[in-house]
Amino acid sequence: MATWVQNSPADDFWLGVTVLAALSVAAFYFFMRKRVMEDMPTSKIRSAAQGYVELVGHGRLMEGPLIISPLTGLPCTWYSYKVEEKRRSGKNNNWATVRKGRSEELFLLVDETGECVIDPEGANVTSAEKDVWYGNTAQPSRGAKSGAGFFSGGRYRYTEQRLRPAETLYAIGLFNTVGGAGDVYDPGSDLRDLLKEWKQDSEALLEKFDTNKDGEIDMQEWQAVRDAALKEVMSHHNELKTETPVHMLGRTRDKRRPFLLSALDQDSLIKKFQLYAGASIFVFFSCGALATWLVNLRVTGA
Repeated sequence: MATWVQNSPADDFWLGVTVLAALSVAAFYFFMRKRVMEDMPTSKIRSAAQGYVELVGHGRLMEGPLIISPLTGLPCTWYSYKVEEKRRSGKNNNWATVRKGRSEELFLLVDETGECVIDPEGANVTSAEKDVWYGNTAQPSRGAKSGAGFFSGGRYRYTEQRLRPAETLYAIGLFNTVGGAGDVYDPGSDLRDLLKEWKQDSEALLEKFDTNKDGEIDMQEWQAVRDAALKEVMSHHNELKTETPVHMLGRTRDKRRPFLLSALDQDSLIKKFQLYAGASIFVFFSCGALATWLVNLRVTGA
């Protein structure tokens, strides 16, 4: 090991150190995900603060077309799927992914105080339902499933996970309320946007506000334009304040605050992560220490 560290090409050495450092950082991030779940208090939808929150309720479909899982054809609130083909490489068989995907359709989380729209894009999802079965076509026949693996004779392997309507839903993410009396509006910003929009149609602007018909908007006329635009903006804001507020939960832009959706309750999810978290801490310290030792050996030669 010492000989390789001191004499290996620089590119190979630093690639190895980078991989170890990345594993260490990834392991620490995974451990912190468990800590986030343990430390986060559960909020009710009606009284939840704007920002990063934890909600518990059950899933529900929104009005409109059903969300249908692509392989089994079952109604759900969320799904992910993968189709793999068994291929031979030399003497070995392996599964190559033919196609995969996951739903990004909106659905609801409902508790006893209200409902919240879930945007699942970018969520880390733990489902209670996972089906794996085999067949001989790229699009499976819905129904028959087998667990025989390579020895089933099936050329294709199908995997599908789903969140079902009415099942328990545990969620952590960025909570935001749109509309209603409690919403905050920016008249100045909206006024600028509306004036910019009006300026793009100069003919309509002149027809409505060029009172002296000289083909230009003078200072006095421009003030009338601003007054009319502000009146329209404030009227729109007042309308929004009378509407029923819409609560939404989605991903954050902060990697330290993951967006989680789970059909398992908080205690079950934490127990599931406990073993992984312990392993993550071991990997974090082991990879970090090894990377430090390698760099020190490379630089000092001792």
